[in-house]
Amino acid sequence: MTLTGIVLIIISAALCIMVLAFIPTLLAVKRAAISLGALSEMVHTELKPALQELTAALTELRAVGGDVAEHADDVKRFMTALGETGDNLNTINRSVGMVAGVLNATSTWVVGAKVAGKYLLERYLKKRGGK
Repeated sequence: MTLTGIVLIIISAALCIMVLAFIPTLLAVKRAAISLGALSEMVHTELKPALQELTAALTELRAVGGDVAEHADDVKRFMTALGETGDNLNTINRSVGMVAGVLNATSTWVVGAKVAGKYLLERYLKKRGGK
């Protein structure tokens, strides 16, 4: 056997070993490609509807945000009116308190005048009746 024959045998053996090692690698690559295809199918079937729902929810949130911004002026006007109503109620309360104080003072004066009138009438009647 010549040197060329030995080299050819070694090269052939190395190629056979490489092919035998390469077959499991090719099978693993094939399984990975199948898994990747299944993952791609799952993304298309499950993720697309979820993204569409999220897009719809985002659109709805934008609409709600616009409505809130639209009604912010109404809320401000309502709060202003509520504050003015509170001020008016406070003024009415003070006025009612003052009127109650005046009525209380008036009623005290009326009672005093009534008692004084009775006293004067009794004295007058006693003097007149006594003559």
